[in-house]
Amino acid sequence: MSRICELTGKSRQVGHNVSHANNKTKRVFLPNLQNVTLLSETLDRGIKFRVSTHGLRSVEHVGGLDNWLLKTSDTKLSPHAVKVKRELAKKVAVAA
Repeated sequence: MSRICELTGKSRQVGHNVSHANNKTKRVFLPNLQNVTLLSETLDRGIKFRVSTHGLRSVEHVGGLDNWLLKTSDTKLSPHAVKVKRELAKKVAVAA
């Protein structure tokens, strides 16, 4: 399983460990991913995602999972999140 946030697309970064003698060795910075169940008010159910803590804070700031999915482009979202977004958009269109 790749280390990519399903909602923001945040992934690993590459950098260096730098010693006191200025020797540089490659290293990887991994995002802080958590398995979370986010509640969708429109779909009336919980949906499991693997989200970075930064992405989780962003979702709460925007006003919940439904608002986040509707405002975010499909290129940043995982295939699972895009599927949920289409289901959500369908339900919103029927309600309107």
